[in-house]
Amino acid sequence: MKKILALVAVVALVAFAAPAFAANPFMDVPMNHWAYDAVGQLASRGVVSGYPDGSYKGNQPMTRYEMASLVARSLAVVDMEKASKQDVEMLKKLVVEFKDELDALGVKVDKLDGRVAVLEENLGGWKFWGEFRFDAKFADRAGGLYTDRSDVDFNLNRYRIWMSKKVDDKVKFTARLGNNAGNVAWQRYWIDVALPWDVNMMAGLWAFDWEDDDGLYTDNDAWFTDRSLNGFYFGRPFSMGDFAMYVARNDDPPAPALDEYYEYAGRVKFNFNENFWMSGNYIARDYDVADDESVWWAALGFNFNSDWGFKGAYYKQDLNVAAGEDSPAAWQAILDVKQAALGFTSLWVEYTDFDENFTAWTDGPWDNYGTVTGTGLGAYDNILFVSLNQKWNDKWSTFQRYLSGSARATGAGFDDTTNWTVGVKYYYTPALSFELAYDKIENSQTRTAAANDDNVIRLRTRVTF
Repeated sequence: MKKILALVAVVALVAFAAPAFAANPFMDVPMNHWAYDAVGQLASRGVVSGYPDGSYKGNQPMTRYEMASLVARSLAVVDMEKASKQDVEMLKKLVVEFKDELDALGVKVDKLDGRVAVLEENLGGWKFWGEFRFDAKFADRAGGLYTDRSDVDFNLNRYRIWMSKKVDDKVKFTARLGNNAGNVAWQRYWIDVALPWDVNMMAGLWAFDWEDDDGLYTDNDAWFTDRSLNGFYFGRPFSMGDFAMYVARNDDPPAPALDEYYEYAGRVKFNFNENFWMSGNYIARDYDVADDESVWWAALGFNFNSDWGFKGAYYKQDLNVAAGEDSPAAWQAILDVKQAALGFTSLWVEYTDFDENFTAWTDGPWDNYGTVTGTGLGAYDNILFVSLNQKWNDKWSTFQRYLSGSARATGAGFDDTTNWTVGVKYYYTPALSFELAYDKIENSQTRTAAANDDNVIRLRTRVTF
């Protein structure tokens, strides 16, 4: 994808350039023409390649058509990790010089999308982007399952400013400024470093989300990933997939009574073909005082076609608990159907089964609007979750969701949990959206029987830039 974007971006820079001289495409380019030196310099620095065998025969005369073919191939394989600003300017000159011949080769310079970002954005300047999210909640209970104290909550729950800078051809810096417990704080800051043997390293405060990489959730959050960690992260692709590992340290637990710990993890994913993949994942916590904990899971996915897919995973934990099961397991099965298959709606059907004490580390997976399950998933024997989304046009969409959780405990106050939502979303502009939803929770296992029912109307305003 990077190579394709590079090709599009370079030629977009000259979409409205003056037409090149309409020379005979089979006329030799004079040996003293500047294009020979230009392509030769780019090839010598590894920015572009010449002939299909990777060589560049700059000492042989070429026709304009042959030179344009070389330029087209060069653009298709340009390595932006090695290119400098001067290299980009040189590529632009080559495209202008051989514009007519590139058109003949099918590179339609005049018809490219002018909105494509130029290559200079990746060559040294700061880049900024962000998100603003404001919720107005009107709940049934004061300080219940949706709000903190009263039954109304106006909450600026997300404001994020991202920034990044490509330091040089091997190092990139990224940071995020945002809301942390009501205060503005640096939420993430790390460097990406391109190491030998195609290894990429992140160092600093970064985030990872292996469950999202495998498409294992669609609602509120992951079970164990989608977390920010202080440490070192290493990743390397290989022919059939990728490998990743990290070591991190938590020196600032959320409460003084909680223990500090090291966290180690590894993952390998195999993409056997475009329709079948498998992954193995392991995370361990080495506490300074308490007993260690760990979780591993294996996941797989199979696409019947581009619109129908199945995914599943099996999880096993080793926990430090006072009573009950200390090695709980869980499994999930997911049917993921795109709207193109059914015509009017997408469909996500997820069934999960839990052992006693099974606990998520990140957040309540289905706590999208209020506290439905929390992280104590072992309070349920099983959970069925269904999500539907209907995109009517570029402006309007509607959605529905339903959850049924079979409570493990029995007796008074331990009825099964249900949660359902209906909502509508409107894009006023491509960047600004309004979402109005009604959500109802019954018998949440996170509250006593007297306070485990609640409902809310939520209006969300969101801007991305």
